[in-house]
Amino acid sequence: MHSSDIAARARFDHIRYAQLWEDADVLTEALGDQRGATLVSICSAGDNALAMLTLDPERVVVVDLSPAQIACLHLRMGAFRALDHAEFLELMGARPSPRRKALLERATADLDPETRAFWAALSQEVAAHGAGGVGRFERYFRIFRTRLLPFVHSRRTIDDTFIPRPRPERELFLNQRFNNLRWRLLVKLFFSRFVMGRMGRDKAFFDHVEGSPARHVASRIRHAGVDLDPAQNPYLHWILKGGHGAALPMSWRPEHYRTIRDRLERIKIRPGALEAFVSTGERADGYNLSDIFEYMPPQVFSQVYGRILDAANPGARLVYWNMMAPRRVPPEHAARVRTLSAIEDRLKAQDKAFFYSDFVVEEVIG
Repeated sequence: MHSSDIAARARFDHIRYAQLWEDADVLTEALGDQRGATLVSICSAGDNALAMLTLDPERVVVVDLSPAQIACLHLRMGAFRALDHAEFLELMGARPSPRRKALLERATADLDPETRAFWAALSQEVAAHGAGGVGRFERYFRIFRTRLLPFVHSRRTIDDTFIPRPRPERELFLNQRFNNLRWRLLVKLFFSRFVMGRMGRDKAFFDHVEGSPARHVASRIRHAGVDLDPAQNPYLHWILKGGHGAALPMSWRPEHYRTIRDRLERIKIRPGALEAFVSTGERADGYNLSDIFEYMPPQVFSQVYGRILDAANPGARLVYWNMMAPRRVPPEHAARVRTLSAIEDRLKAQDKAFFYSDFVVEEVIG
């Protein structure tokens, strides 16, 4: 299924995302009732695959081209089994901690030797930043936060960003205190295609993107700061403060901790691209496709999309994001799916992962 297309152009030997930057709240709601179902998920850092366990499926088949990203999921599974919830948050970096090395050793103690060695080599970084802070994308934001943001905003302004306030007051705060000239210049420079390609996302991931990433980010900041409440946004909190406040990603919340831990055996990991599932003759009831279509030229996207449809049960839902490259059901497959526009519109308005321009929910017609 042309996994070699992106595999040939991007590197997969390091952690690109040490935590998930896609909102599992909207993902799980978009997938709907999946009790007893077979679900398929792109791994990334593993957080959303774990969140999908709250839907009570029979299994969640997790695929990814990157061994490093699969190692992130293995670590989480080891941590859920070995640590209590407070310890898990410390290990991941959501909370300050002086004992992350010891927590890492406990979380990896029962994992395979290769995964233990992978994380042992990163123990210094984990101790400093948490296991959720050691990816390339997180390092990119850390440079932004520690080296550049202090020249733009005071610590008080950053802290005040996360004070709960009504929408009119959020808009006033953004316009009068946050969106100043220095901020606009910082966004224009740091979120340029050149800088993001060298320091954040792999430059190959921009091959099919049109327009300016900086302009896109600037427009989405208003959504995050005004349409949504920053006090409830774990992603914005990590970007600006380097950890989480009261808001946590779905699979890191205390109310889901035991449920996820008790269902870990339902996670089935298959290294490789989506071929690891769709080429077997199996069928799924729901797909978390992350934003993988954005990395494909249109003709490859159409071929991959068709293969997914062939491996989907009637009524299966396909859920995915677009950041800058628009991707929706290709015309040649349009008769096989329906777009759940009402669900999309409602959930897009709630999506706390504010940098995405579109959130797509499609259902396979029987």
